[in-house]
Amino acid sequence: MSFWKWSKAEKTRTQFMPAGKVAYAVGDIHGSLGLLQAMLESIANKSAQLDQGRPTIIFLGDYVDKGDDPSGVIDALIEAKSNDRFNWVFLKGNHEDALLTFLKHPEFGPQWLQFGGAPTMLSYGVTPPTARSEPEVWEAAAQQLLGSIPSSHMDFYQKLGLAYRMGGYFFVHAGIRPGKAIEAQRDEDLLWIRSEFLEDRRALPVIVVHGHSPDMEPYSDHRRIGVDTGAYATGRLTCVRLEADRVDWLHVTRADLKPG
Repeated sequence: MSFWKWSKAEKTRTQFMPAGKVAYAVGDIHGSLGLLQAMLESIANKSAQLDQGRPTIIFLGDYVDKGDDPSGVIDALIEAKSNDRFNWVFLKGNHEDALLTFLKHPEFGPQWLQFGGAPTMLSYGVTPPTARSEPEVWEAAAQQLLGSIPSSHMDFYQKLGLAYRMGGYFFVHAGIRPGKAIEAQRDEDLLWIRSEFLEDRRALPVIVVHGHSPDMEPYSDHRRIGVDTGAYATGRLTCVRLEADRVDWLHVTRADLKPG
């Protein structure tokens, strides 16, 4: 569901999930395949214990870059969404935005490498050029990467949404620009905003559930719920479970991973 296509009823703020609805929102994965697999198992177990009906699992973006196995994460997500016990929602993060930008504009490559693009290239079998490589080298790398990404992965990247709404919650990768109507938000802010959103104290028309800004602990107040606990660096992936007016947390760490 697109953030600019709400019904009239959805534009009325509520502070909770709709009756009978449950959502799980997963923070930034960044190539951490083992943690993703452990989280999917944790959600399935929690859902079997508590949920009635068909819960929604929302991924807040940043599946690629930084971690060890970005392409493996995409494979796992594509496989997971075949499980019809859940409604699956996949949102775009700024790192997927950067990947797609590089494929269209290879001169963006050095900037992409600076914030973690090399592991994604390597996971698709492409050796990253050095940051100072000539433009034609970056052009060749972009073409090689485009040819190496499976069509199922490209379809996944190209169909990622920008935002999702359930009840009083607005799910998005980075946040929203305060003082601006939800319907008027710019894609750039939804994907990239940070301090202007995090440090503002004005009331918002929704509670924003987001990733993008990592911290050691998840965060929750009357304005926002931050779910990014820096999985690739901390070894801790976090998910928030929302039902009625309840906010509960699920965490998996490297200690939870199965050997082998």
